[in-house]
Amino acid sequence: MKKRIQNRFVADYVLMFLISTLIGVFAVSLLSFASDVISKNLVNHNYTAERIMTDDLSVLDVKPVLENGGGVQVVSKNYEVIFSQGINNLPEVLTVEAFTDFLTASQAKGNPYSYSIAYNPRAEFWLLVTFPTSIRIDFVIVHNPDFSSVDTQRVAGVILAIILFYLILLGISTVIYSKLTSLSIINPLKKLCSSAGRLKEGDYTSRVDLNLDNEFGELETIFNQMADEIEKEIALRKLSEENRKRLILDISHDLKNPLASIMGYAELCLTKAEITSEQRKAYLATIYNNSCRANRLMTDLFELSKMETPDYVLVKEKLDFAEYLREQMGEAVANLDGAGISYVFNIPDIEIIAAVDRQQISRVFENLVDNAINHNQAGTQIDLTLVDHPGQIEVRFKDNGVGISPELSDRIFEPFVKADQARSQENGGTGLGLAIVRKVVVAHGGTIKLVKENAVGSEFVLLLPKS
Repeated sequence: MKKRIQNRFVADYVLMFLISTLIGVFAVSLLSFASDVISKNLVNHNYTAERIMTDDLSVLDVKPVLENGGGVQVVSKNYEVIFSQGINNLPEVLTVEAFTDFLTASQAKGNPYSYSIAYNPRAEFWLLVTFPTSIRIDFVIVHNPDFSSVDTQRVAGVILAIILFYLILLGISTVIYSKLTSLSIINPLKKLCSSAGRLKEGDYTSRVDLNLDNEFGELETIFNQMADEIEKEIALRKLSEENRKRLILDISHDLKNPLASIMGYAELCLTKAEITSEQRKAYLATIYNNSCRANRLMTDLFELSKMETPDYVLVKEKLDFAEYLREQMGEAVANLDGAGISYVFNIPDIEIIAAVDRQQISRVFENLVDNAINHNQAGTQIDLTLVDHPGQIEVRFKDNGVGISPELSDRIFEPFVKADQARSQENGGTGLGLAIVRKVVVAHGGTIKLVKENAVGSEFVLLLPKS
């Protein structure tokens, strides 16, 4: 790749210099043509010494020259200025040498004045017309086709050497410049390709460090952001895969006991010949209870899985949340009384309007109540407090029971995490209740957390937006 890019740069720069050279030659030719066209209309070409020359100085017409900012001088054969009007650049003391030097200097390149000088052999004087020079570029290559000079070969050799030197310098500068330019592109590309290759091979920590403040710097930022997103996605995918495997393991473990119990007692009912009606009734009750336990597990698992699909949509309605919570807790009283758990409900007697999915939010409080019943002894007290805040609702659900161990407090909202494994199996807990609670609360745009500072029991704090 490096070789192809460098060769392309060399070719591009050679082409660029050739085009630049052609443009330069064309520009010089165009400038020469324009100068020739313009010069025909300049005043120093319209009013030359030859055009206004006359033998009688008394009829010399100098008015057009003076009107156009020029000057006219007449020098006699004795080198005396016998007439002068307008611009006069002649030496103050005019001698043969001084006049000769002036004539030579008048034809020099870069002269700020344009001189037209003519000699009248009849009247024996020089007529000098002077105009200030406009913008002018003097570049001329002269060749005499009629006569050959002894210096022709030498001059041609010098011109050829200059052309060869130009081409060599052009080639060297092109290679060096293209090399430097290509390196400024190749090095960042090599680093980007190297990092992309490591990313492809599975090194998701690969990043690019170019320290450039140009388009490559922007590409570096975009690449690193993309790598960050890929690393996060891969980490989430691994975590999801681990959770899936653990979920399958937990499901298998939790279904194993009730199914084994169902199979065992069903086998007894089928194979045991001498069985009393009381025993049969007890066996069938055990089968029924374990069937209910397995059904609850599958139902909760179905609900949890449904909440993680795109089809899970809340159907919200505006209601008086205080009145709704009173009704919800009223339905739970019978179960609490049956479990020997006392309760205190602190629900303000005011209207608190909130938009919630009635059916889904009911699962939150049903699961919290079931969780308190399944994991606590008789005599435990639960306290539910509703607090109205601007824009949101706070619900505190607290008990003074056995509490949750510190090692489980950070994972308590994960599926199949159970604070008391023995009591969960005894009371039919599935280990999915709090996971469902969090899913529903988060779907409503709220939060739920376990207060870890409590020395006795456990306390959950829910925050739900009103809108």
